[in-house]
Amino acid sequence: MNLNGKWTLYYAPEGKNKVSSVLNLKNSGIPAVPCTVPGNVELDLSAAGILPADLYMGENIKKAQKFETYEWWYETSFIAPAAPDDEHKVTLHFGAVDCYAEYFLNGEQIGASDNMFIAQDFDVTDILKYGEENTLHVHIGSAIIRNASYDFELNMTEFTRSLTTVGINTRKAPHCFGWDIMPRAVSAGIWRDVELRYEKKYDFRYIYFNLNDVKGKNAAWITMHYDISLPPEYIFDNITYRVKGVCGDSTFQFEQKKSGGAGRIGEDIFNLKFWWPKNYGEPNMYNIKVEAIASDGKVLATKEVRRGFKKVELKHSEIIEKDGRFEFIINGVKVMAVGSNWVPMDVYHSRDKARYQAALELADDIGCNVLRCWGGNVYEDHEFFDYCDEHGIMVWQDFAMACHHYPQTEWFKEKLRKEAEWVVKELRDHVSIILWSGDNEVDYLLASGGLDPANNHLTREVLPEVIERHDPFRPYIPSSPYISTKVFKLSQGDIEGANLLPEHHLWGPRDYYKSAYYAQSKAYFVSEIGYHGCPSKGSIERFIDPEYVWPYENNKQWNLHSTDQFNRSHRTMLMHKQVMQMFGEVPTDMDDYCLASQISQAEAKKYFIERVRCNMDRMGGVIWWNLIDGWPQMSDAVVDYYYEKKLAYDYIKRSSGDFIIALDDMAYWGHDVICCNSTLSEKRGKCTVYDIDSGEVLFKKDFIAAPNTNTNLGKINMMYSEKRMLIIKWETDSKEAFNTYLCGTPAFSLEQYKSWLAKIDK
Repeated sequence: MNLNGKWTLYYAPEGKNKVSSVLNLKNSGIPAVPCTVPGNVELDLSAAGILPADLYMGENIKKAQKFETYEWWYETSFIAPAAPDDEHKVTLHFGAVDCYAEYFLNGEQIGASDNMFIAQDFDVTDILKYGEENTLHVHIGSAIIRNASYDFELNMTEFTRSLTTVGINTRKAPHCFGWDIMPRAVSAGIWRDVELRYEKKYDFRYIYFNLNDVKGKNAAWITMHYDISLPPEYIFDNITYRVKGVCGDSTFQFEQKKSGGAGRIGEDIFNLKFWWPKNYGEPNMYNIKVEAIASDGKVLATKEVRRGFKKVELKHSEIIEKDGRFEFIINGVKVMAVGSNWVPMDVYHSRDKARYQAALELADDIGCNVLRCWGGNVYEDHEFFDYCDEHGIMVWQDFAMACHHYPQTEWFKEKLRKEAEWVVKELRDHVSIILWSGDNEVDYLLASGGLDPANNHLTREVLPEVIERHDPFRPYIPSSPYISTKVFKLSQGDIEGANLLPEHHLWGPRDYYKSAYYAQSKAYFVSEIGYHGCPSKGSIERFIDPEYVWPYENNKQWNLHSTDQFNRSHRTMLMHKQVMQMFGEVPTDMDDYCLASQISQAEAKKYFIERVRCNMDRMGGVIWWNLIDGWPQMSDAVVDYYYEKKLAYDYIKRSSGDFIIALDDMAYWGHDVICCNSTLSEKRGKCTVYDIDSGEVLFKKDFIAAPNTNTNLGKINMMYSEKRMLIIKWETDSKEAFNTYLCGTPAFSLEQYKSWLAKIDK
């Protein structure tokens, strides 16, 4: 029974009102507004006219801060269906509540929670009034007030980002307290579904399938792990566990007799269709039916699931060294991972799910075969992972910690352990997940401050222990980027200068995109890298008040939407400097400025991706930052909050194709022409490179490109002083495609580049 919909929301500064009973809220004098579940309190206040209708316009987001110290009471009534029989129980399920909450049914407290990420389930079988009206309340306290009551150890205030220190003890999405891609918005609310569930007492607790061993092109040993709650009279029975799977013309069936409530059964499958990531094959998914049948023929439990089968291995070294690696091996094959970091879909997470479909379709269309779920976010819902399962998009999943030295106390370890157990058990059935990562940039933060990250007990003890117990078949790294003790000692605190990290976030000075920092990085895998691109004038006019739309200098609204809530202009002027770097001057016309910024972003991200793809022999992938904004802003995203694509979108789409031809960096008086084949098929065709202005053909060749590697076709002679736009065209399998390459070094002419844009795609 779904309990979503219209509720009532009472609100007041925390501690101002004494509530003797939640059943007496209507007579307490506390103000109330209609609200929606799932929802966030700010959105309800906005709908009621207490906050502005568009919280993202101008500086409106700041007006919500006064409510950070409020407490909230959600209230609804419902009539429960008939009482369950002896083989069923009733559970009240909350998908997620933000954050410090107490739950009451008919005035009786049934539980409490202190974590916005995970679901809460309460057995209410003996509390419900069946066939009558029941009253449900959720009381949510101020996260700011609760967090301030905790002790802060000295190293917690030393190793942290200044904007977000206050949130370290609280299990809320790190970005909520302010980030460089999201505004401060310390929200509250019942932000996922609420359901009354009538559940079987005797049923499978879980079913987990694993591909243990690849035994050939279409052969593998698979196992099914299970735990089942059995009626007492069948606990020692010899039960038949029967498994049937179907995927197109591939079927399998096996069964085995077992006694007891948990176990494992397995079988060699000789016509198995593996799950493959995008570019490497089909993301095959099986419809599987599992039955537990007693010796007397009674079917005790039945479960139908949709699962894919793959074997994943992460080959990585602790340090940059000869024969070092950071690469994913799927079903025995190295894959080139090219995709985006997945950041919050919205400031207010009750709106996330509504944005999934459009955002994921963009990820698929632009060519992502991997998404990294960044640690400053929430854990996404099943719809996100279902899409990735079905479309062959690998998922790198961070745990929700970022850029802090989190508490090392026993109580926090236990809090994180409980969260991780829920997350791993909830998500592990999704075949798309290829990696668990302990956090985002905490190793980097600690090592840069002189503390060996190996002393972080959360990521070296708590999380790996949880994964070992609940999902031992997937790789785990303690942090992204992971900094081993060996790197820490050799770098002597200069992590960037040492250039020793096998997997790295390449932010650095954020200067010219072909500077030594980017071009000479030795990392095998780049898991964050980005470049600013301005939204269009039309989009900016949707979130900046008219008097602040232009110019951007000394502009508090541009600064706020850049994102900085202290009116600092660093990120606004970073975009300015990147335009100046590219073109030698900054346009004073707004449309030209937006375009110039988008051109510099497009060329930068194209370069970042192709630099990795032209080095497939030693590099494992690139995950650029990022696909789409979670609120309207000036940022590295290539699609703005309103789903308008920036120029970089098309450039990335061309650079991310399963087979492309690209030009490598200038070296020895020219550019090598490189086939980048991220498929398991040989490619044959013809390649032509010509100048977009003159039409002069600079290179022409028939080619044979081996599978899953680079093939060097030859060299185009060139000088650094030549500023030219080249078109690279090729034909394979009767399909034509093209790429571009910008020759020379800045400064370029914006007017000339605009003329090139008019010719590209023609």
